[in-house]
Amino acid sequence: MEIQFTDQNFEEYAAQGKPMLIDFYADWCGPCRRLGPVVEQLAQKYEGQVLIGKCDADENAALVERFGVRNIPALFFLKGSEVVDKSIGAVPASMLEEKLQSIL
Repeated sequence: MEIQFTDQNFEEYAAQGKPMLIDFYADWCGPCRRLGPVVEQLAQKYEGQVLIGKCDADENAALVERFGVRNIPALFFLKGSEVVDKSIGAVPASMLEEKLQSIL
């Protein structure tokens, strides 16, 4: 299941200690909308192994600042609450899956 990360709930999810994939997006962003279904599929495929979800960049300024998001879509891969990889822009699903495999 895809998670909706927010400024208010991020620490609660991070405390679980699972690897994470955060997709910073905005509703008005075309590439974000194209990438959305890919992230949703990955969330279903890796449910229970990786916390995968979205963060609305327009509504969660603290997380945007914390991760230094300058462009969207921006996908951050975390392990142990540390950013270990990232991807900027719309990228193929296969690339995201490779990055997910590397944090398991």
